[in-house]
Amino acid sequence: MRIAVAGGTGAVGRHVVEVARERGHEVLVLARSAGVDLVTGEGLDLAGVDAVVDASSVRTASADTSTRFFEAVTRTLLATPAPHLVALSIVGCDVVDMGYYEGKRRQEELVLADPRGTVLRATQFHEFAGQMLERTRKGPFILAPRMRSQPVAAREVGEALVDLAEGPPVGRAEDLAGPDEHDMADLIRKVKQASRIRGLLVPVALPGAVGKQIRAGGLLPTGPGARGKQTFDEWLAR
Repeated sequence: MRIAVAGGTGAVGRHVVEVARERGHEVLVLARSAGVDLVTGEGLDLAGVDAVVDASSVRTASADTSTRFFEAVTRTLLATPAPHLVALSIVGCDVVDMGYYEGKRRQEELVLADPRGTVLRATQFHEFAGQMLERTRKGPFILAPRMRSQPVAAREVGEALVDLAEGPPVGRAEDLAGPDEHDMADLIRKVKQASRIRGLLVPVALPGAVGKQIRAGGLLPTGPGARGKQTFDEWLAR
């Protein structure tokens, strides 16, 4: 198969590229570094591609920015002749009212409205704790958000996306989550200790409606579904 990977240099996209190549597929990386603008479609040529995996992302907390980005990218990819588009989304994006999630909701709407579309929702990745650690360091303090999470290995998300790309469009696929539930503040503490980063870790509850939604388990999987095998501690040890 010839599989194109949008966002193929990102946290999950690079795993999709790696897994697809390991399985013998021809891989086309769609990223700015490869001369492709996913928003405008400049440099995009998907002739002969059997499936597209969209693992692209934008770093923003703005609902408007997120929605504009994901709508533009999704419309760009759906305008190509590719017979299958597999989009990565987030467990709980329809429950928790974060600005970024507004864009994911719009992405899902567009993909699921097309018969060529497949959507895989996954929980936060194991790497998320380290990202939060870097973002919340404020001088001698580290603000660790209290949030219930069930993180999954990004490599396993990549494997699941390739599994779906190898088959026909299925619409909404089973949600993918990690094997165990955690408090994100505890995971950030573990990464801090393993990385020997100095600073006082201060767990904080997220305010407002979003904080309430997260504390109520809005980012956790509901019902049966696929579960990753690698635990957070196993990932951190590696």
